[in-house]
Amino acid sequence: MKQTMWIWTLMLALLPGQLVQAADIAFTETQQNTLGIRVAALGRNTPVSSHRLPAEIMIPIGQERMVSAPQSGLVDTLYVAAGEDVKAGQPLAHISSPELIALQRDYLQALTQYRLAQNNLKRDQELYQDGIIAKRRFQTTQSGQEELSALLNQRKQALQLAGMGAGGIAQLEKSGRMTSGITLTAPAAGQVLEQLAAVGQRVDLSAPIYRIGRLHPLWLEISAPLEVLPYVSVGMPVSVPKYGASGKLIHIVRSVNKNDQTVHLRATITTGTEKLAPGQFVEAEIGGLGTSTHFSVPRPAIARHDGKTYVFVKTAQGFRAMPVEVVSEQFEEVVINGDFTGKEQVAVSGQAAIKGRWLGLGAE
Repeated sequence: MKQTMWIWTLMLALLPGQLVQAADIAFTETQQNTLGIRVAALGRNTPVSSHRLPAEIMIPIGQERMVSAPQSGLVDTLYVAAGEDVKAGQPLAHISSPELIALQRDYLQALTQYRLAQNNLKRDQELYQDGIIAKRRFQTTQSGQEELSALLNQRKQALQLAGMGAGGIAQLEKSGRMTSGITLTAPAAGQVLEQLAAVGQRVDLSAPIYRIGRLHPLWLEISAPLEVLPYVSVGMPVSVPKYGASGKLIHIVRSVNKNDQTVHLRATITTGTEKLAPGQFVEAEIGGLGTSTHFSVPRPAIARHDGKTYVFVKTAQGFRAMPVEVVSEQFEEVVINGDFTGKEQVAVSGQAAIKGRWLGLGAE
């Protein structure tokens, strides 16, 4: 025994400061039992207990439009219903509005006054150039024409806000014939998701009539455990296996839900959107989360020395110190990463005896 210790002392003198990681730390089975050394298998760790995460199908921002009443009135005709596909500019509904007549009347009055002011300005400009009238009178006529021009533009914008298009305004200017109704058209192509008014219903200004959405691509709003945050990154593949839909992760919202300690992930679904519907709850898979190479061990299995972390892996001769990277620590479990096959057993008790002999072999 003394001879053996002398040999190890000589080795320490010859190899100062070196860590003998490759050498086994010899322990017989009897010694292990006597010292209370117990081992346990590595636990394969994944960031989530299930490979599938709860998620909701949503319409991306910018792909949903609300069609509302530009003027109060009575809905007398509906041309489309929920579920129908529409094109941009397609008629959706017709609203009878007495207020629209008043707006058209005001516009025609302003138009008449503006035309008269234009004629007066043209006449006074000629008189001023011939020296017949003073400059002050010409400037007064010019100012009055500019004021009426601004008033005409204001009345025109009021008609546009009331839902009258450029063609309707041009027809009003040409014929002077007023209409009592407004035809609502689709602002963009998509599907009618909701019909929010009925024929015969009186609606107020800005009351919603239809909700239209473009259903490709779609967003997948995923609720994931906080533990996945270190493992996910933008661009990772995402799928909805039950419906054969797929896409990729586009946003990681780094704000934790205080109630259930989950994080919000957003993916865009570009394949299989025709099988999904907004508001639908599904199960999603994020590529790579279910195939993690990390492992979990009980906290007592961890040994720290000189700023580094190790576990003692059981071998035929005893144990071997294996350097590891700590991924996360939770209560009594530590998630680690190292050069493991997954079949190893590590010491979970009696580490003091193992570490003492390991340090005696030359651990820094």
